[in-house]
Amino acid sequence: MEKFFLQDRQCLCSAGTSPQAILIQPIDEHEANTLEQKLALLSSPPCPPFLYAAFQVKDWNQELSPWEAPPVFGKESFGHGAPATLGFILDYLIPHLCQRYSLPSDIPVILGGYSLAALFSLWAAYNTDTFTAIAAASPSVWFPNWLEYARQNTLLTDSVYLSMGDKEAKSRNPVLASVEQCITEEYQILQEIPAISSTLEWNQGNHFKEPELRTAKAFRWCLKRI
Repeated sequence: MEKFFLQDRQCLCSAGTSPQAILIQPIDEHEANTLEQKLALLSSPPCPPFLYAAFQVKDWNQELSPWEAPPVFGKESFGHGAPATLGFILDYLIPHLCQRYSLPSDIPVILGGYSLAALFSLWAAYNTDTFTAIAAASPSVWFPNWLEYARQNTLLTDSVYLSMGDKEAKSRNPVLASVEQCITEEYQILQEIPAISSTLEWNQGNHFKEPELRTAKAFRWCLKRI
C-alpha cells in the first residue's frame, strides 16, 4: 500500500500489474484501518487487475454532502462540500494517478464508497461523465431531497451498483427508517434508463454489518462491466 499527500489529502493506493481500471473511494479514518481486508476481498479471482485509490475525508458530513441539510442524527448538520471534493478527484487525483502509474488518460474509472460516500458517488455521476461505473454500497439515499434530485437530473455513467442491508430500515429515526423505500425508488429510477446497467443487492444485517465486504462486492460488480 503506497501512501502520499495530494492537495493536503492523504491518499492510499494499491496497484495491480497492468491495471485495467482505476477504483476511487472516499474513506474515513476507520476505513483506512481496514483497507487490507477490503483489498483482499476485491482482489480474489476472477477479477481484472486494477489500481485502487482511496483518499481520506476529514469532515464526512461537510465534504461529501451535495447540499446543506439539517441534522438527521446528533447535532451535526450537512454541508455542501461535494462539488469541491469532486473537483479534487477530477482535477488532481485522476491526473496524478495516471501520471504516477503511467496509465492511459482514457482508462475506465469507477467511483464508489459506503454510506454517505456512496451517495456522493451517485451524485458525482450526475455532474460528470468521467466515471464508467458507480459502486454505491448502502448509500444514504434518505438524504433530504435526494430522490427529487435524482428524478430531475441526467445520470452520466454506464453502470450503477446499489446495495442495502435488509435491517437498515429498522430505525427509530424516521428519516433513516425511510431508507428501504428510498433505495427501492432509486433503483426504479435507474431501471427506467435503458442505457444504464444497474442492480440492487440486498445484504443481511443493519447498516454497520460487513461494510468492507459490501463495498468490495460493489466494486467487483462494476469491474466486470468495464
